[in-house]
Amino acid sequence: MLDKKVGAALVVGGGIAGMQASLDLAESGLKVYLVEKSPAIGGGMAQLDKTFPTNDCAMCTLAPRMVDCGRHINIEKLTYSELLSIEGEPGHFHAQIRKKARSVDPSKCTGCEECARNCLVRYKAYPVQPAEPSLPDGDRLKVENIINRHRDEASPLISVLQDINEEFNYLPEPVLRYTSRDLNIPLASILKVATFYHLFSLKPRGKYVINVCQGTTCFVRGAERIMDEVQKRLEIRPGEVTRDGKFGLQVVRCIGCCALSPCMQIGQQVFARLSPVRLQEILARY
Repeated sequence: MLDKKVGAALVVGGGIAGMQASLDLAESGLKVYLVEKSPAIGGGMAQLDKTFPTNDCAMCTLAPRMVDCGRHINIEKLTYSELLSIEGEPGHFHAQIRKKARSVDPSKCTGCEECARNCLVRYKAYPVQPAEPSLPDGDRLKVENIINRHRDEASPLISVLQDINEEFNYLPEPVLRYTSRDLNIPLASILKVATFYHLFSLKPRGKYVINVCQGTTCFVRGAERIMDEVQKRLEIRPGEVTRDGKFGLQVVRCIGCCALSPCMQIGQQVFARLSPVRLQEILARY
């Protein structure tokens, strides 16, 4: 009479074959350890569109097994792991497995991939954040007042960045670090918002930002000549700031005044039907 084999089973490889083998063993009552070297099960089949020779959808075949493996009570997935050695005899093996370090808690992971998109090791926007952001006392007081104004809001970040942008005419790096620490929001999340909206800038824009419209209507009515005149008088190009920090120059595609073209905007003020002579008068006001 043969001895009854008891214990657990080890399946190496989390591809389609490894998942099916794990399910078959788990359904028979065995505890199964599924070892996969990549961070997730699925294997190479997850990269395919169709399978030969039936042209069946690869994901339609793969997805049900992935879900079943993830839910089965008898299957323990050891992803991001490697089998180092195995010793023993049938029915009595000892396996040594190395689990690679992760930067997230697997029990709390929802698969949203936010950690990968905001990883400051892979995507270094700035050097490592210092323990205490350095700010002049005057700037620190301004930022504290702005944050306190919006602290009780459900999502204060946009409002805080808008006020900082209005106060400094751009988003200074030390101010963003201070905001990150005070609001307990990752710097990567703040930078993602700050670089998404055209309203915000990580570079100085000048006290007065001149937006010259280069839309189709303005262009055919002489906007190019207006742009040349602005560059000549201020000695800057689009995206630059004058030496005294007073003027910044930007190009926009439309400011909603096509009937009054060519147009430009300084701050919240729109100037229509521009000419080189009128441009000189407008700049003199500032």
